Amino acid sequence: MTYRKLYNKIVAQLERSGCESPAFDAGCLLEHFTGVSRGTLPIRGDENLGADIYHTVLDATEQRATGRPLQYIIGTWGFMSLTLNVGEGVLIPRAETELLCEKTAELLKGVSSPRVLDLCAGSGCVGLGIASLCGDALVTAVELSDQAYVFLKKNIKRYSDLNVKAFRANVLKDSSMFEDKHYDAIAANPPYIKQSDIPHLMREVRHEPVMALDGDDGFIFYRAIINNWLRKLAPGGICAVEVGLGQAAEVADMFKNAGLYNVDIFRDIAGIKRVVTGRVK
Repeated sequence: MTYRKLYNKIVAQLERSGCESPAFDAGCLLEHFTGVSRGTLPIRGDENLGADIYHTVLDATEQRATGRPLQYIIGTWGFMSLTLNVGEGVLIPRAETELLCEKTAELLKGVSSPRVLDLCAGSGCVGLGIASLCGDALVTAVELSDQAYVFLKKNIKRYSDLNVKAFRANVLKDSSMFEDKHYDAIAANPPYIKQSDIPHLMREVRHEPVMALDGDDGFIFYRAIINNWLRKLAPGGICAVEVGLGQAAEVADMFKNAGLYNVDIFRDIAGIKRVVTGRVK
C-alpha cells in the first residue's frame, strides 16, 4: 500500500468513528509511525510502505477510533518550545495552559533567580514552561499521583538544563512541608472540573486520569491554595492559576477577599477567561 492510500484509509476510519479532527489526527499518526508528513505526500505519496509499518499504523488508528487520545498513542506532545512525554495517568498538556506560563513569566520580569512553586504539576508542563521562559528560575514541581510523577521525572530529565525539581506531596494537605515566605511565584493548573460533570466529558477526556480532573465542587484546590499556600510567597509574590469555563470571576473574587492585589483575568486563544493572577502585599 502507498502512503497516500494509507493516509486516506486512516482519515476515512477516523471520520466513521466520530473523531473531531480526522485529517489532523491521520497526519500525526502517519508522520509519527512512518516519517512521512501530510506536507510530503505530494512527493512521497505513491511510495509503498512495508507490511509491518502498515499494521502498526492500523493498530494505532483503531486505538484512536475507540477514543484513546492521540497524545497517548504517540507518547509525546508539544507544549510551547518543549516536547513532553505523556501517557496514561497524566493530564495531556494543552495550548491554553501556555497562557499560564507566559503570564507568570511576565510577572516575574525583573526578579533575579525567581523561586517558583508549580502545584499539581502533572507532566511538568507549567514548571518547565516557566523555566524555559525564565532561564534562571528555580522551580519546585509538586505532584501526588504515582503515574503522573513518573512522567514528571522523565520530562525534567529530558530538559535537565532547566532548573526544575520534582517533589512528591498532596497540595490539599502537605503545604507545611514547604517554607513560608520563600517563593516568588505560585503557578497552578489544578483539577477544576465539577465532580458531577465528569461523566459527561468528551470520551477522549475521560481517558485522562480522574485525579487530574476532579475538582470536587470546582473550587476545592483554589481554596487550598489561598488558605494554605499563599503564605509560602515572599512579599510581592505572585499567584497565577488556570481556571475552567465560567470560573474566572469567582476565583478573582476569592483572590481579592484573600488580600491579593493587582488581580487580573486573562483570556486564552479561544477568548475564554482562563488565567487569574494576583500579588501578595
